[in-house]
Amino acid sequence: MSDSDRIATLEAQVAELGRRLTVREDELDIRKLQHLYGYLIDKCLYNETADLFTDDGEVRFFGGIWKGKEGVRRLYVERFQKRFTYGNNGPIDGFLLEHPQLQDIINVQPDGVTALARARSMMQAGRHKDFEGDQPWLKSRQWWEGGIYENTYKKVDGTWRIHILNYMPIWHADFETGWANTRPEYVPFPKETYPTDPTGPDELIEGHWLWPTHKLTPFHFPHPVTGEEIVAQRWEGDEAREKAKG
Repeated sequence: MSDSDRIATLEAQVAELGRRLTVREDELDIRKLQHLYGYLIDKCLYNETADLFTDDGEVRFFGGIWKGKEGVRRLYVERFQKRFTYGNNGPIDGFLLEHPQLQDIINVQPDGVTALARARSMMQAGRHKDFEGDQPWLKSRQWWEGGIYENTYKKVDGTWRIHILNYMPIWHADFETGWANTRPEYVPFPKETYPTDPTGPDELIEGHWLWPTHKLTPFHFPHPVTGEEIVAQRWEGDEAREKAKG
């Protein structure tokens, strides 16, 4: 191999290592961003939470879509902050809301400015009996929640931001009785859009579901070994039981 060929090979290797290093740094930055999101909503810092989003970002949550900077603030500040913390931007006595961010799988896209991620949250929440109010969401209670994120991120001026927060709550359970006794639609889905509902979503999502209904939240990536789309069979209830009996 000539000197010029060796130099060209080394330059190509350095370029590839630089690309791979950039991808790993992007993954770490996105992980930090998502984990920070969890810490901020833990402590009801809703203004700071809204600032994590792109200007054209959106939140897909509980069967609704809140669009753009105005929609994101309507959800976190106008809806959550006013309901949960009486308008206070920060934690209040007697209200617990913990959101661990777990099992994140991050895929930076070839353009280097878009990324997709799947992650999980396991929320512990409740309101102490000495701090309850007169609205349903202010009553004394303690509950669990588990959900899946399938999020999109964008790098804006060199900084990663949340572009689409697609959070699918999967199950809830009262602490006292557990998930075997969870009532359907434990948290009511939005029924009206903004402005009919002043803090409602801009659009409703069809086919939203909660435990005890149980479906697969679609993966944004194929199976890493087979390359095939990851698809689950849909349970057919009594019909499936009869087929199994033969």
